[in-house]
Amino acid sequence: MIKKPSPPKSAVALRYDGTGAPRVTAQGQGYVAEQILALADEHNVPLHKDANLVRLLSQLELGEEIPASLYAAVAEVLSFVYLLSGRLPQHMERDEQEKT
Repeated sequence: MIKKPSPPKSAVALRYDGTGAPRVTAQGQGYVAEQILALADEHNVPLHKDANLVRLLSQLELGEEIPASLYAAVAEVLSFVYLLSGRLPQHMERDEQEKT
């Protein structure tokens, strides 16, 4: 039996500063993907694995905002990340500070 080679790993990094939509800040396959994942691990950035979402986000240009059609999927990822980190988005932290 001949085993098909696995496709190269892919990775996409997003940045969300609390305004507008999240932007693609890094993307790559193979070695570049491994470097993105290693940097995320080194800086304790939570990772979320979703091959379909990565495939769609990989079609965007660096610096490009995610399209509205992906808002729901990316919102789930961001909620996951904020939950794991025990933080709120920056704009929500400012709102909480203003209340006190």
